[in-house]
Amino acid sequence: MSDCLFCKMVSGEIKPDVVYEDEHVLAFRDINPQGPVHVLIIPKEHISTLNELEEEHAELMGRMFLTAKKIAEMENMAENGYRTVINCNRHGGQEVYHIHLHVIGGRQMTWPPG
Repeated sequence: MSDCLFCKMVSGEIKPDVVYEDEHVLAFRDINPQGPVHVLIIPKEHISTLNELEEEHAELMGRMFLTAKKIAEMENMAENGYRTVINCNRHGGQEVYHIHLHVIGGRQMTWPPG
């Protein structure tokens, strides 16, 4: 989508602080971090929300979570732990309508988040 912020990152029009990239996903540091480490993982395919997922996206979603594991290892937070979050739509806290997985860590997480 031409007006999607994350699609512009995938196309190279906008340059995020990239942590990891492969042919399926792009991972970059969040500009408003909620912890010492806060990385967003996005699929390179535009999917607006979790509600738009289809059976064909199962492997892609699995790749996103395997990327989260890889980032946790790269950022030295796998052993102590980290949080993964996907927000869906306005009431779920989604601000950019392109699925993205938050990987947050580097400190003790609390619930509710904050």
